[in-house]
Amino acid sequence: MAPGDAHPSVAVTVDLVVLTVRSEQLQALTVQRGEAPYAGRWALPGGFLQPDEDLPDAAARELHEETGLSSDRFHLEQLASYGAPDRDPRMRTVTVAYIALAADLPVPTAGTDAADARWQPVSELLEGDRELAFDHAAILADGVERARSKLEYTPLAAAFCPSEFTVSELRHVYEVVWGTVLDPRNFHRKVTRTEGFLEPTGDTTTREGGRPARLYRVGTVAQLHPPLLR
Repeated sequence: MAPGDAHPSVAVTVDLVVLTVRSEQLQALTVQRGEAPYAGRWALPGGFLQPDEDLPDAAARELHEETGLSSDRFHLEQLASYGAPDRDPRMRTVTVAYIALAADLPVPTAGTDAADARWQPVSELLEGDRELAFDHAAILADGVERARSKLEYTPLAAAFCPSEFTVSELRHVYEVVWGTVLDPRNFHRKVTRTEGFLEPTGDTTTREGGRPARLYRVGTVAQLHPPLLR
């Protein structure tokens, strides 16, 4: 393009990889598109950046519109940007994706431009026969891998737990997100000996059945040392 020529028009959107643990599975929030392009196909929630918005504000707004919850209920962080020239058949569009993680999320309600909204198992979305709209399968895969990786070296797993949780509830999160079975005693030893990871509340619970189990809350450490490797 020669100097002085107008820059090409590029739209900016935000897309959300919203993950939670439901029905013993890692699940993602999806919306069924109600209009073209890809009408009827499942997609990640998201939308266009409004003229007066910064990117985090747009992500928080879309999150609230799709779940009815404010962003303070979530762990919300920027994932990556995607700008392939043909990713949106309507126009040249660059999207900034965010990942949002939380526990006990409600059944979603479809927004005004969606035909349906529901939680779906990540395994079915990535490995099944449901082809997501746009490049959302790649964005979802990146978001899931980000979550799995961050469980190794940060206390992010607690974002999938209630505010007070047992070690076995925390272990269950790791098992669901990583898709593996962990040795209970080894896991208990690692997480309780990792400085700053867990803080005892002084209370116990019998909600898992059997003997009372100690309740913990997440500590203040930002990085786990040593990490909990898959």
